[in-house]
Amino acid sequence: DEIRATYPYNYGIVNKQNISYFASTANPFGRLRNYFFEIDTTRKFNSSIKKIDSVTSVGGSIEFKPSGITFNNNSVYYWRVGMKIDAITPVIWNNSSFIYRSTLDTGFNQSHYYQYSDNKFTDMAIDSTSRNFEYKKVIRKLIIKTGLFPYFDVSSNVFYLDLQQIDKWRCNFNVFSIYVFEPKTLLSKVNRTINGSGVAGSLPLCSATRKFFEFPMENREYRNRARLFLEDSIPNGSLVMIVNQGTGVGGGFVGPNSAFIKHWMDDTLVYGTDKSIYHTFIKNGLTDINKFDKNLPFTFVYEKGNPNFVRQFIGEKESDFIDVVVDVPAQLFEGSVESPWLGPAKNWKNFTWDGYFPGGKTASDSIYFEIFGKTNSSSEFKLATVRNAKDTSLSFINPQTFPYLKMRMYNSDPISLSPFQLEYWRLSGSNYPEGAMAPNVKFIFKDTLEFGEPQKFAIAFRNVSETAFDSLKLKMIITDRNNVPKEIILPKKKPLIVGDSLVVSYTFDTKDLLGNNTLYLMVNPDNDQPEQFLFNNFIYRDFFVKSDNYNPWMDVTFDGTHILNGDIVSAKPHILIKLKDDSRYMALNDTTGLKIKIRYPGGSEKEFKLGSDTARFTPANLNNGDNTATVDLHPFLKDDGSYELFVSGTDRSGNKAGELEYSVAFEVFNKPMISNLLNYPNPFTTSTAFVFTLTGSVIPQNMRIQILTVTGKVVREITKEELGPIRIGRNITEFKWDGTDQFGNKLGNGIYLYRVLTNLNGQALDQYKSKGDRTDQFFNKGYGKMYLMR
Repeated sequence: DEIRATYPYNYGIVNKQNISYFASTANPFGRLRNYFFEIDTTRKFNSSIKKIDSVTSVGGSIEFKPSGITFNNNSVYYWRVGMKIDAITPVIWNNSSFIYRSTLDTGFNQSHYYQYSDNKFTDMAIDSTSRNFEYKKVIRKLIIKTGLFPYFDVSSNVFYLDLQQIDKWRCNFNVFSIYVFEPKTLLSKVNRTINGSGVAGSLPLCSATRKFFEFPMENREYRNRARLFLEDSIPNGSLVMIVNQGTGVGGGFVGPNSAFIKHWMDDTLVYGTDKSIYHTFIKNGLTDINKFDKNLPFTFVYEKGNPNFVRQFIGEKESDFIDVVVDVPAQLFEGSVESPWLGPAKNWKNFTWDGYFPGGKTASDSIYFEIFGKTNSSSEFKLATVRNAKDTSLSFINPQTFPYLKMRMYNSDPISLSPFQLEYWRLSGSNYPEGAMAPNVKFIFKDTLEFGEPQKFAIAFRNVSETAFDSLKLKMIITDRNNVPKEIILPKKKPLIVGDSLVVSYTFDTKDLLGNNTLYLMVNPDNDQPEQFLFNNFIYRDFFVKSDNYNPWMDVTFDGTHILNGDIVSAKPHILIKLKDDSRYMALNDTTGLKIKIRYPGGSEKEFKLGSDTARFTPANLNNGDNTATVDLHPFLKDDGSYELFVSGTDRSGNKAGELEYSVAFEVFNKPMISNLLNYPNPFTTSTAFVFTLTGSVIPQNMRIQILTVTGKVVREITKEELGPIRIGRNITEFKWDGTDQFGNKLGNGIYLYRVLTNLNGQALDQYKSKGDRTDQFFNKGYGKMYLMR
């Protein structure tokens, strides 16, 4: 997990005393953790005014509101948020800062050491002790390439400072070529010809200005001028380089140098003790000049007044070439400071700044500012240069084009080497809002679902800033197990005022999402309206939909009864077909899951279209907790003979109700008839039921069974109502005769007679006899016998 300080914005401007502090986690569904908060006037968080707070929460938008904080005007405050991963690992902190201003200003500000320390410095730094801006101290490379002509052409004699060429060829031969670099800055002192002579009495130049001072080595007066130049005209701390620009034997232009140190020493006879160029060399630590008793190339480098910095290079023979690099300590005198990118902003108002030049502004001091803009595609453009005005309008900058700005300060001071001390710089403007996912406010989601179970999803999104959102755009994408994305179109949400939350909710079907899936939700996608951060606006959430591996089951009844193959049924039966599934979510509400057909006596078949009057389909209703679909089939079977019913069924997952389709054969006789009536068991001791078969399509209006003694006396008459439900086909009565008479008195053991009387539309029913029926042997003129044996 990761937690970031979200609001107040980093480097932001706060103008209210009592505020809430918000942090956001990168994983809004992290497990329950302890989150910590600290605020102080130092980034070290070790002052006496430090305040702390803590919250235990799941991830998402974390709010802190510590008490006892009173802001001081124009003071910078540092705050940080962190979390504890475990008991051993230290708190992982994320830092932020802001300035409190009692005005109504909003925008971004830097005005404190630790804020400045986040900046990009070029050739400058901010000192951790004095907390002042300073130019950098550096080591510069002085590259020296020189030798005597004609062994080395004048074009080979060249000098560089940090690969920048100082000089190449010079004007005269057999001279001291003296180069002077200013203290710390190493700016080259420039020579020019005035009234026929160079500066300090040096030879006139062969061009308008050069960076060397030439004094002939063979001329006493010029040697003395060189001595006076080195001793009197050059301030301590200056870097001095002395090169002999000379010729060797066969130089062609002039002859080789003929004045060496023994000649230089004799200058004291004219100018006094120790007053010679030789003694000046020795005073500055250039002791290798003692080797110059013959024509040799040499280069000497020293810092005037610093005996610890002396570099000496002199050849062993006339044809030697000096090619060396001297590391020279220096201090830069110009540089820049650049802020981080600040924003985004709804509009940009002003750039303001203030500060001071140490010791006051001088002619050598220079300062100016530049404002850069960055587009949403990260292209950068310079938008403004500010040289003097301390309050500059930025209203010309379009925030839709440049939502982010940064400030850059350039300054230079080649004289005192004291950079401008920036007290503050600000970009004022209206801030964009900031929102974050807040599952700790509301979150509904199931990681694992049954097949077809609706996924009910809801999550809160909170405005954690001081700016309201306009209507919020939403983007939701479901990616299935085959990595195929499907975007769910969601309507925009209402505007979200400061401090309020909204709930994004959606319920979607999972019947086409078997296996592993991923839900992605982004609030305010596609930069629909600019916002401070977007890392906390989206979620990814995996979920798994189980397979449906359970078969449905089927039940078929004819007029409320389960029949066997070959049973007789009504010519107008009510065939009830039930298909039931254990799924609580995939309702059997589709007729495609059921196929019904009947084979007729002639061999023809008819498939029934569900939803007609003959085959009425009733879908399952999950609201009552019963996932059962029914078909009420009412065929008219006008032909006598053998029929066969075929039924197949599948659930919404395609699971079959049995490996084979259901089938049952049955007989139909359109003529109303009744078979011989038998009692069972016979003999009986406690009770006996009656068994018979009816044909046709209508139950007789009247039907009664009479029980008689062998003498013909009726002792009990059983009505149709007493017999219970009667249907076309085979019947076993629910009624059981217990051997009592009409008044409930027990009859004696022995033989009793019984007969059945029927009436349908005023007519008695004919006798039905099935093939192989041998029951007539138990009847005599329509009467049967039963034996009561208690």
